[in-house]
Amino acid sequence: MFEAENLRDWIGLAVVDPNGDKVGTLESVYFDTSTDTPAFATVQTGLMGKKLVFVPLQGAVVAPKHLKVQFDKKIVKDAPSIDTDGELEASREPAVFEHYGLQYALGSTGERRLGRR
Repeated sequence: MFEAENLRDWIGLAVVDPNGDKVGTLESVYFDTSTDTPAFATVQTGLMGKKLVFVPLQGAVVAPKHLKVQFDKKIVKDAPSIDTDGELEASREPAVFEHYGLQYALGSTGERRLGRR
C-alpha cells in the first residue's frame, strides 16, 4: 500500500475502514483550497447508493483494489451526506470537519475550504 495522492484514479473502487470492512465506493475527491491537497472523499453508501458521505483522506492509503481510510465504518456511515447528484453547500462545510473532530477554518482569503474536482 502507498499514500493516496492521485486518488481520482481510484474512483469507483471500494473504500474500506481500518479493519478492512467495506464502507462504500469512492465517488469523488474534495481538495483543500488553501493547500491544493486531497482532503475528503465522498463515498457512495447504502444498498441503492442513494447518498454520498464525506470521509477525511488524512492517513488514507491505496491498494490495488481499495482505498483504506482511518475511520471506522460506523463513524463514516453517520457522517454528513449529500444526494448522489448534490453539492456540498458552504454552510454545511463546518459540520463535515466537526463530525470527525477536525478543526474548521475558512481559506486564507476567506474562501471555502473544500473544492471538488
